[in-house]
Amino acid sequence: MWIQFNPNPQGLLVGDCTVRSICAVTGLDWNTVHKALCDLSGDMADMPSADRVWWELLRQFGFTRKKMIDRCPECYTVADFAADHSSGIYVLGPHEHAVAVISGNWWDSWDSGQTVPTYYFSRR
Repeated sequence: MWIQFNPNPQGLLVGDCTVRSICAVTGLDWNTVHKALCDLSGDMADMPSADRVWWELLRQFGFTRKKMIDRCPECYTVADFAADHSSGIYVLGPHEHAVAVISGNWWDSWDSGQTVPTYYFSRR
């Protein structure tokens, strides 16, 4: 089930899906996550939205990146993943997007349930 979630303090939809998904899985507020990404991006000399930056932040929070199961890779959606994972905390990576899945629900500012992820992060 989709849970509408937008922790942006101004309620904006500004391409901040990585910040939103990290907020959802850590319980941290938008400003704290945004600052952590900016600090890390400075250390890494890359943009806060670069995969390697936000992936590193997830690693620091105890997440491990995994490939999506090879079950109909063109049609296994966020909604399918959520239905198959009724427990646990994940961040999924559909094309140029990030979405949190917590206890079988996907948390996003829009219903991204029909997008197709190619990888996911789970807590170790």
